[in-house]
Amino acid sequence: MTQIVAPPAVPAAPAELPSAIRLSLSRAAIETRMFFREKDAVIFTFSFPIILLVIFGSIFANDLEGTGLNVSQLYVAGLIGSATMTGFQNLGIGIAMDRDDGTLKRLAGTPMPPSAYFAGKALNTLLVSFVQVVILLAIGVALFGLELPAEASGWLTFAWVFVLGVLGSSLLGIAVSSLPRSGKSASAVIAMPFVVLQFISGVFIPISELPEWLTRIASFFPLKWMCQGFRSVFLGDGGATLELAASYELDRVALILGAWVIGGLLLCLTTFRWKSRRDG
Repeated sequence: MTQIVAPPAVPAAPAELPSAIRLSLSRAAIETRMFFREKDAVIFTFSFPIILLVIFGSIFANDLEGTGLNVSQLYVAGLIGSATMTGFQNLGIGIAMDRDDGTLKRLAGTPMPPSAYFAGKALNTLLVSFVQVVILLAIGVALFGLELPAEASGWLTFAWVFVLGVLGSSLLGIAVSSLPRSGKSASAVIAMPFVVLQFISGVFIPISELPEWLTRIASFFPLKWMCQGFRSVFLGDGGATLELAASYELDRVALILGAWVIGGLLLCLTTFRWKSRRDG
């Protein structure tokens, strides 16, 4: 009797992992859901710049002679720059807390590439910053007579300043997340320099009224150039006379913001830690 031999089992093909882009978008969706579930954080994030704009814009509403502008409009452009740099603070604090509670360690042990985690964080930051900017623009137009660009070139400038600003500040936020010794200390360590930068970069105080030594310090950091780029978009030629160089220097704005993107990436690659210092 002939024995029938079963053919050898064909090993199953390994499951194909989703692409890095798909994983990044999935992580961004998770980050966005987690952000909007924290009602207190959502209310504070979106209401804080609105409150500052309404208060400062209402108190300091005097006209700027010879420009056709008022101080309130300066605040709109400055706070848009500040909103664009939100990622520096949010990512710096958020990643430090993820490291402290073990989230980063667990993610490092999954098949998900590290780039998907960071891309998800950055995309969520992009969305939050964009919503903040839209709200500030709506208030600026409705309450303070801000004029939106009538030409496509103005919106193009807005787009590249916004993208470079968000990208650079997100990378810097990732880099500085390694500075706090714990998640509890992250807010104190990261929020303070951000507040200082806002005061010396033309967000709360017109850049032309600051001492020269402070403007020199501010010139080393991206926020000053982000605010300058946004003033070029929303204040036009009249606002250029208020700049230190009597010009918006957009070529220099692009150069420095681009340099901060590259520098932020290098800092991330050389300083980022997946484990808390307490874990060795």
